[in-house]
Amino acid sequence: MQKTYDTEVAKRFTIYNSLFLDLPFNDIYRTGTLLPILSTSCQKGFENGLTPKEIINGFFEEMLPDASEKSHMDLLFQMIQYVERQVVLFDSIEDAAYDKINDLKGKGSINALINRTDNDKKRAELIEKLKTFSVRLTLTAHPTQFYPGNVLGIITDLENAIRTDDIGRINSLLQQLGKTGFTKREKPSPYDEAISLIWYLENIFYQSISDIMIRLLNSLNIPLHDWENPGLLKVGFWPGGDRDGNPFVTHDITQQVALRLKKWILRCYYRDMRKLKRRLTFKHVEEIILKVERGIFATLFENNPVYQTKDQLLDDLLEARAALVQHHEGLFLEVLDEFILKVKIFGFHFGYMDMRQDSRKHDALWEELFKIKGIKMGESEQEQIEQILATESIPSLDLFQEPFHVEMLRSFEVIDPIQKESGEDVLNRYIISNCQSKKHLLEVYQLAKLTLGKGKQEMPMDIVPLFETIDDLAAAPAIMTSLYQLPEYQNHLKSRGNKQTIMLGFSDGTKDGGYIQANWSILRAKEELTRVSRENNIEVVFFDGRGGPPARGGGNMHNFYASMGEKVENAEIQVTIQGQTISANYGKQASCTYNLEQLLSAGLENHLYQDSEKNLNSEQRELIDELASEAYESYKKFKSHPKFVPYLEHVTPLKYFGMTNIGSRPLKRGKGEGLKFEDLRAIPFVGSWAQMKQNIPGFYGVGEAVEVLEKRGKLEQLKALYENSLFFRTLLGNSMQSLSKCFYPATAYLSEDKTYGDLWRIMFEEYNRSIEKLKIVSSMDQLMGDNLVSKKSIEIRERIVLPLITVQQYAIQQMLESGKSDEILQRLVLRSMFGIINAARNAA
Repeated sequence: MQKTYDTEVAKRFTIYNSLFLDLPFNDIYRTGTLLPILSTSCQKGFENGLTPKEIINGFFEEMLPDASEKSHMDLLFQMIQYVERQVVLFDSIEDAAYDKINDLKGKGSINALINRTDNDKKRAELIEKLKTFSVRLTLTAHPTQFYPGNVLGIITDLENAIRTDDIGRINSLLQQLGKTGFTKREKPSPYDEAISLIWYLENIFYQSISDIMIRLLNSLNIPLHDWENPGLLKVGFWPGGDRDGNPFVTHDITQQVALRLKKWILRCYYRDMRKLKRRLTFKHVEEIILKVERGIFATLFENNPVYQTKDQLLDDLLEARAALVQHHEGLFLEVLDEFILKVKIFGFHFGYMDMRQDSRKHDALWEELFKIKGIKMGESEQEQIEQILATESIPSLDLFQEPFHVEMLRSFEVIDPIQKESGEDVLNRYIISNCQSKKHLLEVYQLAKLTLGKGKQEMPMDIVPLFETIDDLAAAPAIMTSLYQLPEYQNHLKSRGNKQTIMLGFSDGTKDGGYIQANWSILRAKEELTRVSRENNIEVVFFDGRGGPPARGGGNMHNFYASMGEKVENAEIQVTIQGQTISANYGKQASCTYNLEQLLSAGLENHLYQDSEKNLNSEQRELIDELASEAYESYKKFKSHPKFVPYLEHVTPLKYFGMTNIGSRPLKRGKGEGLKFEDLRAIPFVGSWAQMKQNIPGFYGVGEAVEVLEKRGKLEQLKALYENSLFFRTLLGNSMQSLSKCFYPATAYLSEDKTYGDLWRIMFEEYNRSIEKLKIVSSMDQLMGDNLVSKKSIEIRERIVLPLITVQQYAIQQMLESGKSDEILQRLVLRSMFGIINAARNAA
């Protein structure tokens, strides 16, 4: 695969990159000619220990000695724009070669899984598991995707042109790219964010999910039209419902997004129906098909809801199917069955929306609610719970002083009309961020009961706690046990099929506890939550809050889910996908199908094939526990350094995340002036370290922990653990990916800084130690030695953006040394961010 990658990607990039020089734009030749010289200057400069300021000033002295400072700055901005377009070109080339550099029918594919189960006589077991299993991929808002929609369209067209080596088309698209702005003039609204992600639902997931399901069922000789588990593959959808992620979401926007999802799935159905109509032209069938087409058209375009539910549509389609079988020997039956399956999969909801809010917001709401009712809140948690559950009504909204509390209550009130419009599947979960107690769950449960469940025997809403910090993860099993034993909540769970979804936060867990401790704490929490749920006859479903990079639970997820073992409930795989990970891993038909199949196969194989690689024995557990504990202590010590938060605030580009036009994800949850570590959002936290090319959350503490265990004579045990445990191997492999994206020479000038020099030297020492120790534990002579294609991709991407990294650090160094914020230098930092993030594809 490495040779294929060099031919299909690396060499093609070299060839097509030269086309930029011929673009008929002002200064393009000068910029394109000088950029490689700057890139070489950066590379050699860092090798010789120069600072970013020395590199940039030296470049100007040599190449533009007589130009003004303004000309220098203008050239740097032009180079940033040029590099941004190089990144787009490289993305397109890599995407065009996707099916050549990935084995689409190899390990982890549906094809490979079926062949393996047939060889092992496990087909019946596979089919049985498929009847209840599910993979739910939840698209969050696009907070780190800086490409506007028009650029995404160019990327798609460019990929197609590259696939056929259409030089003329490639050249014209590069011209269009050169003229198209990469920055958004205004912050997108939450509705805008939803629209941008619905594009992926309509153009990618609708086809990919259908394709996988049809191939899977056909391969297993299972009739499509009466398959019992259409939710085997689902797409979750957070834009429009995630109030914690985006404080600008309102109840009106939630309704608008739900309606947009319904209209856009009906558009997909209408297009399919027009194709179906061209085949099913027979007596007794054609009239039904025409009726369906007209019904969808009227529902979609004429505000005349002929079809108010998916079941009404399915009834007509099944009538057409019966007529086709009875009168025409089932001619073209497979085409109709495929469409029936699509309607069962996507219903009238298209994506599964969730509501989400921080627990502290609910606390404040209940405080005001009790104040209005003249109730003094109890001192103990148990007293407060009793008061909450005893509340029989919500006061008139006119009586609330806090507008945000009114908005929260209105958000609950719109759930019922949304469900009536598009079906319960469109929105039936409420996620509680920062959940720390049983009270936090019951606050939401009672609000939902008093609004959504009013006058109903059953409340059509699942309450989902999100446990994030290390302490919260440890407390989660006791919290859920107490909740399971509460009679009122028991009745609620009974009405929901005795199934409880629990969300676990990789991002905030890593921010709080460091890389190894977070992942280990989450695995142990899953095991304990599985145990207590089984003891209470509850089927627990885990929903993993992951980001793109390993520091936020990303990296190789397929191996992670294949490694869970039998102590973790495997009813479903649920995971968030966000930022560039959406466009990189699921933005094209081939990549979406490949990655969905990998996730599906990982969960199914984890159930069908239990072996020692997936199940940790007591000695292995003790070893990981010891390693995680040492890594945690190392990370806590670093985090408590007096300059840790000031460094984030005053040196890294943290504050610039708040200046970007990316809509969701504010820098912090609190409203206070000062920066508190616990209030920091995970995306800007991880993203800031990624901008500095330091990637602290993805590795810090790993090297020191291994060194401590090595001194205790346990190095050989660690090597054996790496060899024999898929979980541990995946964990360290993803950390290697974080380390591979580091570049400490860019910030080495900080080692001499009077304020931050000590902190920089500490992190640099741990960086070097982690590389050394990971190579020893993995018995590899280089990081990612077992994944050379990904390693090569990272190397090329990092080389492309090296000038941007240098320019950004040049600006930061200038401002640090002067002690002043300069508007031009700030713009350089901000504009450099975009290209660096887009090049990394999973940077935040």
